[in-house]
Amino acid sequence: MTAPAVMRGRSLSPAAAMSAGAQRPKYGENSSRPRENHRMLVAGCSTGLTWAPTLSTGSGGMMCRWLAYLGSPIEIADILVRPSHSLIDQSLHARQLYLPREKLAQGFDDYAFPTNGDGFGMAWAGRQGRLGQYRQIGPAWDSQNLRHLAAQIESNCIFAHVRAAPGGTIAEQNCHPFVDQGWMFQHNGTVPDFELLKRELTFDVDPALYPAILGNADTEVCFYLALTYGLAKDPVAGLTRMIARVEKARAEYGITDPFRATMCASDGHQMVVLRWVSPDAVDAVAPTLYHADGPTMLVTDDGEEDRLPENAQLVVSEPLELHWSSQTWHEVPSRTIGVLRIGKDPVFAPIDLDL
Repeated sequence: MTAPAVMRGRSLSPAAAMSAGAQRPKYGENSSRPRENHRMLVAGCSTGLTWAPTLSTGSGGMMCRWLAYLGSPIEIADILVRPSHSLIDQSLHARQLYLPREKLAQGFDDYAFPTNGDGFGMAWAGRQGRLGQYRQIGPAWDSQNLRHLAAQIESNCIFAHVRAAPGGTIAEQNCHPFVDQGWMFQHNGTVPDFELLKRELTFDVDPALYPAILGNADTEVCFYLALTYGLAKDPVAGLTRMIARVEKARAEYGITDPFRATMCASDGHQMVVLRWVSPDAVDAVAPTLYHADGPTMLVTDDGEEDRLPENAQLVVSEPLELHWSSQTWHEVPSRTIGVLRIGKDPVFAPIDLDL
């Protein structure tokens, strides 16, 4: 199927935006915690341009950046390469990746660690319902293969991920997205003290699925737990039961650090996304997550604009534009799970661990 033509036009430069009345906030202004829009159905939000470095999360260990797309087929490069703050740009210059407990981040304002250079990957819905996957260690910003493939592959469902793993194992098997059983999965965040919980959580994985676990990262165990709990039959229930299982293990081991996560799973026809932080961690904030739907105009790195299809659904760790509007990018509330389908309004609801 041929991808829809990408419409191009002229973008509003930062200087023009400022002269039009948008005032850039001072660094650190309103930075005690991210703003959240608690609407269950994403609808009209406040106007104005927002500059990403005004947010802060407090303590935590969030890492990685990801994006997910569902809609009419497009080139992967339309969302991965061309935007002014593309995921490739975020692999070197992330703006909302807060790692207050990481020594490597102590030299940056608000502990905003900018680099996600410990591997990358993408997955997509391909021919005859099959899922494609490409993962590599090394930084995305330096991969010509990634750019060439992104310009050649078209799909209606696309995942892409860049990894930051301070102190972790750098291996292709630990790179996202993970693909198995007709599903693809990616994650930003961390299971606290995973080395203590790993054995117990892994033993809950269906024995028939266990041999497919090839790496040693918490994300892969979370994916196979979700598959074990029925991800393919009821994605919301499968992901919710996985969250509940991690929280149960965390409580049993007396771990006070919170479980923080943004996750996305898809079978190529629907996408399920969630944003989570342990409810007993009063001052903790979930990793950032944003949603845009409809014919979103993405400002490109050459100052033009690319228009996505009318039925586009786009979920990202941070907006794909350097100077972004809250009219376009809606923050997904904490402890929320959302279901996105082509041609239907996205539905977000609170995560119910008693489901």
